[in-house]
Amino acid sequence: MKALLKNGFVFTRNGFEKRDIFVIDDRLSFSGSNAYDESIDCNSFFLIPGFVDVHVHLREPGFFYKESIRTGTCAAARGGYTAVCPMPNLKPVPADMESLQQQLDIIKKDAAVKVYPYGTITKKQDGRSALSDMEGMKDAAVAFSDDGKGVQSSDLMEEAMKKAAALDKIIVAHCEDESLLTGGYIHQGSYAAAHGHKGISSESEWAQVKRDIELCKKTDVRYHVCHISTKETVALIRQAKKEGVKITCETAPHYLVFCDENLQEEGRFKMNPPIRSREDRQALIEGIQDGTIDMIATDHAPHSAEEKSQGLEKSAFGIVGLETAFPVLYTYLVKRDIISLEKLIHLMAIAPRQVFGLEGGALEEGQPADLTILDLKAVGTVDPETFLSKGRSTPFAGMKVEGETVRTFVNGTCVYNRETGA
Repeated sequence: MKALLKNGFVFTRNGFEKRDIFVIDDRLSFSGSNAYDESIDCNSFFLIPGFVDVHVHLREPGFFYKESIRTGTCAAARGGYTAVCPMPNLKPVPADMESLQQQLDIIKKDAAVKVYPYGTITKKQDGRSALSDMEGMKDAAVAFSDDGKGVQSSDLMEEAMKKAAALDKIIVAHCEDESLLTGGYIHQGSYAAAHGHKGISSESEWAQVKRDIELCKKTDVRYHVCHISTKETVALIRQAKKEGVKITCETAPHYLVFCDENLQEEGRFKMNPPIRSREDRQALIEGIQDGTIDMIATDHAPHSAEEKSQGLEKSAFGIVGLETAFPVLYTYLVKRDIISLEKLIHLMAIAPRQVFGLEGGALEEGQPADLTILDLKAVGTVDPETFLSKGRSTPFAGMKVEGETVRTFVNGTCVYNRETGA
């Protein structure tokens, strides 16, 4: 396959430059002959390294009715992603190489983009049981996480950190102290008080982050915090970085756009951690701006329509996000001059690769041809019925957004084309 991507705005180390790119088999080049299979006019488009989402739920094996590796990765391709890292809340949970291999076999057969799966921290992915076989999975798992459950015991987390550090792997933590939970399901704030809902305290997140930072100092592990949502968490991580702790973190689009004042009585506004206060949102934005927050991930978590149709109290936790992340963030952060387009690309495409040691991330000679073509002039409305994901539940439904994926290439193969919709 040889393709000419002609006269686009190409993302470089020095910003965007107007130039041509050749895709030659699975690599990028800036020189080529007239003998190419396809020429794509990119005159008004922006060419960037494909996005990477280090926090998705593809639901397979075990929960095919919610999502599959095929549908989830097709949704990722439509969103401009060339790689994703799926969390291990599966059946069987990937706690050893035998169980992880079941997922790897499906990935090899069905994935539309690159997929780097997690192994669990604990055998049952419950934050409490004995440690998983990290050593057996170290070459196949991108990192280790019990996402969906915080590791409840300090001693167990320290043991996990020591083991991960010895293997030079990252501990990726869903921080939630279950002793501080009281049956809540949205943020413990103004909306919960006004509407009679049970709240989830901010402390249930930041208290475990605080504990783990001290354990990081003892173990020297590389440690990544999932989906941070509170101002206290931002402050703790900012200080830990100043002290030299090997800590990174992510937040998600919904925490940057919404606060609990925007909640509605619908399951599409329910996720864990919850959308928090206006002050928390502002702290997250400042964390993005000053580099405390390293990257943006979606926590793409599809469920069936029935599971998400039971209101705030009874619906399942989780929303989808792969197909909306870029247009939402471009519209609400870049177009409002909160961050630059270059900064957004760093948060979504460059930093995830740097932190997790994944290939690519530069549109340079000889690099993998994992790239996304964006139309920043496109204007549309978020319509869940058009999603390629099986999931439809999103708080962004009906929103006017700008920016759209034109094409996505993985290893030089076009895996999404706006003209065909697939």
